[in-house]
Amino acid sequence: MILKYLLVITTFLVAVPTMLFAASYPKDAVHLDRNKVPAGCSTCHLSFNFKSGGGPETCIICHGDPSRLTKEYKNMPKRFVPMVKNLKNIEAEFVKTYRHPTFDAKGSHRSNEILPETDSRMPRHAECVDCHNPHYVTRENKFAGIRGKRVGNVVSSVTKEYELCYKCHAESANLPGRFTNKRREFALTNPSFHPVEGEGKNTAAISLLKPYKEKKVNAGDISTISCGDCHGSENSDSPRGPHGSLYEHILVDHYSKSDNLAETPFAYALCYRCHDRSSILGNESFRFHALHIQGRGGSTGATGTSCYTCHNSHGSPDNKYLIMFNKSVVSPNSQGQLKFVEKGVSTFRGECYLSCHGVDHNPKVY
Repeated sequence: MILKYLLVITTFLVAVPTMLFAASYPKDAVHLDRNKVPAGCSTCHLSFNFKSGGGPETCIICHGDPSRLTKEYKNMPKRFVPMVKNLKNIEAEFVKTYRHPTFDAKGSHRSNEILPETDSRMPRHAECVDCHNPHYVTRENKFAGIRGKRVGNVVSSVTKEYELCYKCHAESANLPGRFTNKRREFALTNPSFHPVEGEGKNTAAISLLKPYKEKKVNAGDISTISCGDCHGSENSDSPRGPHGSLYEHILVDHYSKSDNLAETPFAYALCYRCHDRSSILGNESFRFHALHIQGRGGSTGATGTSCYTCHNSHGSPDNKYLIMFNKSVVSPNSQGQLKFVEKGVSTFRGECYLSCHGVDHNPKVY
């Protein structure tokens, strides 16, 4: 009797959504494709907790360890098993050292929540449905059906990756103390920024590796990047997206923020994906670049300082060239000044007023 009851419910769950929502859902919505999910809605929604949004445990049955398909569905009719083949294991990304808190903040998500978060007491969390709408997502549009920032009574739709990231990493009231508003850092009104929302203002970034260009001229030029170019798995064979990484801040490559560290291709591997190491150490854009990064010991010394000491990798609301000093290493000079002053236009020259490694810049002219 129980089996018959389940089959009746299954038929109902499969048929009704198809009739009610066929006009509103994309025709190529992946999870509504009966060739891939033959049991339809019941595949995910049987014993589904609508209050919590289902939870990531539902998603990883298909998108996690392949053995889950046989374990989770072992007591169900064969027709419940989705026809998934060669899906990448996203579950493995969430056991890495650095990851989005998808399984670390269970029970925090609310099905009716609106982001950015307005309650500073709300625990940080990132359920699958915070970044993905399983009903709307298609192979061509990963952000389909995701709501973006609320402006008055209007909630916009997400069409760009950075808009999705801003939902939690911009105006959220529960940002941790060491986190900053990324929307402000990438703002096109800033003196400098990495070109995420649009092309950058710097017209002479001479260390850029091809095909990266300051401004797009030819068809193969890349003049804008995405959050996913820097944030994601360190393993190129892993599922795309910032699920987890072995590197801090869920970065695709290593990026040291430490002071008094030897410069190596690995130390700043993330930067060297786009910027020519030989150009940087050859002082082509700044005549003391090598001295700062390698220290006075040169390539064999361990007294250099990180790119992070002088640059904010997202953007600077104060200076050109992404200059924003790390105040845990850099402090005001003997006159209480902490600033960079550009001298000339696109000349790679300027003055620094600060104190660093016991050296008073009052100013140092470059």
